[in-house]
Amino acid sequence: MSDSSGARGSQSVLRRKPIDNVEDETGRSGLFKSLGLWQLTAIGVGGIIGVGIFTLAGLVANGGPDGTPVGPAVLLSFLVAGLASAAAALSYAEFAGMIPRAGSAYTYGYVALGEIIGWFIGWDLLLEYIAIVAVVAIGISGYFAEFMSGIGVTVPTWMQGTPDTIEGGVINVPAIVVCLIITFILSRGTKTFGRFELIAVGLKILLILGIVGLGFFYVNAENYSPFLPSGFGAVFTGAATVFFAVFGYDAMSTAAEEATDGKKHMPKAILLSLLIAMVLYVLATLVLTGMQNYQDISPTAGFASAFQSVGLPVVATIISAFAVISILTVMLTFLLGVTRVWFSMSRDGLLPAWFSTTDKNGTPQRVTWIAGIASALLAGVFPIRAVADLTNIGILAAFVVVCIAVIVLRRTRPEVPRTFRLPLMPIVPAFGVLASLFLMLQLHWETWVRFGIWLLIGLAVYFFYGRKHSLMNPDSPRHALLKSGA
Repeated sequence: MSDSSGARGSQSVLRRKPIDNVEDETGRSGLFKSLGLWQLTAIGVGGIIGVGIFTLAGLVANGGPDGTPVGPAVLLSFLVAGLASAAAALSYAEFAGMIPRAGSAYTYGYVALGEIIGWFIGWDLLLEYIAIVAVVAIGISGYFAEFMSGIGVTVPTWMQGTPDTIEGGVINVPAIVVCLIITFILSRGTKTFGRFELIAVGLKILLILGIVGLGFFYVNAENYSPFLPSGFGAVFTGAATVFFAVFGYDAMSTAAEEATDGKKHMPKAILLSLLIAMVLYVLATLVLTGMQNYQDISPTAGFASAFQSVGLPVVATIISAFAVISILTVMLTFLLGVTRVWFSMSRDGLLPAWFSTTDKNGTPQRVTWIAGIASALLAGVFPIRAVADLTNIGILAAFVVVCIAVIVLRRTRPEVPRTFRLPLMPIVPAFGVLASLFLMLQLHWETWVRFGIWLLIGLAVYFFYGRKHSLMNPDSPRHALLKSGA
């Protein structure tokens, strides 16, 4: 049975991408299939664990210069965010087992809800993933300064961050440099990237387990009181801030076409990566807020300051060094995500074909370097909280679409083979929709304004270019280019 909705509404903004075309597209995508189950899981864990533990846990617990302290209840913030993320993860798992195609939420929305919805989510993810790479780079800079200080080298204040994040700061040079380094790594090809990610994530997990094991002996129960210094309202606001630390599987799912067996491995990798990450988050936040009073935790290098406070400066230096390395995996995962969404939108005709060209390693070099340089510029001049909130509203919006889409597609295309079926349909995805909308409402109004402006720009791009050139439009100029082999 074919999906006739695309043909039926070929001139409509709600025309849908036929599921039946997916396998044909993946076979001629130009992307190389080189990722197995554990490499996919490593990419997911690499995207989830990193800045959440090493930076945002301390920022949310302490409150930072312009936030409300959550205190030891930061543990609850992670659990609330994780619960909302789990509902979306199950929806992603069902889609990944049914549509193993680059693009993730963009593709799922396009197939189930129509082109305009897919476009908005794809356009949204372009900004959000680039912003995530930037915010993680900003998080790295704090640990870089701690590490350099630990070995007796003072990093000039002007290059440690922006005026909003550090007194005397001008530009965040370490964040810019690290963005360019991970762009180079990703540009070497998915096979090289997959190997690096597997090794780096293994080291990251060992580091976190080591931190938790050693830190446990320095936990002071008095630091857990008061557990809720600012009430439950701050917990929910904190959950909205840390949310981007619990959805790395979203970016991992954009690599579906580079999996050796996407339909079989993608659902397992999504669920495994979230489960591993949440266990480590719970353990890490308990130790962090138990070692040091939340008021004294560094909002930029939480664990380094915690071990400094108990008289272990050498351990703090080691943590800072490994934190920089481990956080790199988060940046790699999301930079991979933005390039694959961009590639997929270009291949579908919604953006110029120039972006979907791949090299001999099966890597879309043009979008890789454009996205990497954009993230470097964003990381260099913006404060971490503003960028974190911007990423969260976009991903939460994507989660709403995916959760709705999985309900719609279960009803409209029940006969399509699914290697994973989420339980308690439609209760689980409906909960995901409500939880995501609730967390979106916890974000500052400035974040909504920035998000709205970006979507308006996207709307203009779609109607002036994307709608006309879409491959779902029978009159698209792209059809002639494809026939000519261009």
